[in-house]
Amino acid sequence: MTLNETIQRFAESELCCMGIAHNTLALLREKDGISVWQIKSENNSYVMKCFDKPEHRREILNYQVLINLDVPTLKVIAHTDYSIVLSDIEQSEYRLGTAEDMNDPKIAKLLATWYKTLHENGRKYTGIHLLYDECDFLTLENIFKIKENTKTDDLHVWEVIEENFNMLKSSVMKLPRTLTYNDFYYTNLAVARDNSSALLYDYNLLGKGYVYSDIRNVCSSIGEDAKTAFLSAYGELSKQEKDIDDVVSPLINLHFACQHDNFPSWAMESLEQVKDGRLLKAVLDLLENM
Repeated sequence: MTLNETIQRFAESELCCMGIAHNTLALLREKDGISVWQIKSENNSYVMKCFDKPEHRREILNYQVLINLDVPTLKVIAHTDYSIVLSDIEQSEYRLGTAEDMNDPKIAKLLATWYKTLHENGRKYTGIHLLYDECDFLTLENIFKIKENTKTDDLHVWEVIEENFNMLKSSVMKLPRTLTYNDFYYTNLAVARDNSSALLYDYNLLGKGYVYSDIRNVCSSIGEDAKTAFLSAYGELSKQEKDIDDVVSPLINLHFACQHDNFPSWAMESLEQVKDGRLLKAVLDLLENM
C-alpha cells in the first residue's frame, strides 16, 4: 500500500467516525504528517485536516479555545482527536487572502480588529501552561547551538547574553501573557467578501506570548501604508515589550532557522543583527533600563 493510499484510508475512516457522507475526497496537500483534504457532497464542500503527529493535534483544541473566547474563526463542522473538518473558504462568506492584501490599509484595519480581539480575550487563558510558547526555546543550550551553527561564536554579543542570560530570560517571562497567533502571512488570511471583517486560520503555532511579538510579526510582512493603518487601528503598545522583543525576536528566529539543513532566507535579517552589532546594542540597552 502506498503512502497516499494509507493516508486516504485514514481520512475516510475519520469521516466515517464524524458521520460525514461525501461524494469525493481529494488530497490538496500533505507535509510533515499533516494532510489537507477537500470533501464534496451533494450540496456542500468542506476542508479536512488530519494530523499524524500528536504535537500538531493541538490545532484541534485551539479552534475550540478561540470559539469559546468569541474570537472569529472558520466554521468548525466536526472533529475527532486526530482530524478537524472546516468550512471551505471558497464556498463561504470569506475569500482567500492575496499578496495584494498585504498592502491594503483597509485590510490592515480589519486585521488589527481580529488581533485586538485575540489578545484581549486571550488573557483569560494565560494560566494554561500546556500552550505553545516560543519563549520556551530561549535557553542557554539553544544559544550555544545558534552561535555554533551560524559560525559567530567569536562575537562579543554572545558573551554578554550568556553572562546576563538569567536576567534576560526573567524579563521576558515576566511580561503579561495572552494568546498569540505567531504565524502571520497572507496564505493564512481570510477576508469577508463584503470587506466587513478578516480573520486568520491555521492555528498550529497559536500559543501564549506577549502582544508585541504578534504586532512585529504582522508589521514585518505588510506595506508601509498598511502598517500605519494597522498600528493606528490596534492602539497603544508597550515600549517595554518592544525593547524586550528587540532582543528575543532575533534569537527565536535564529533558533528555528538552525533547525534547517540550509539556512533559510527569512532568518537572514536576524543573522545580520548579530553580525552588525544591532543585537548587542539591543541587549545593552535592555540591561541598562532594567
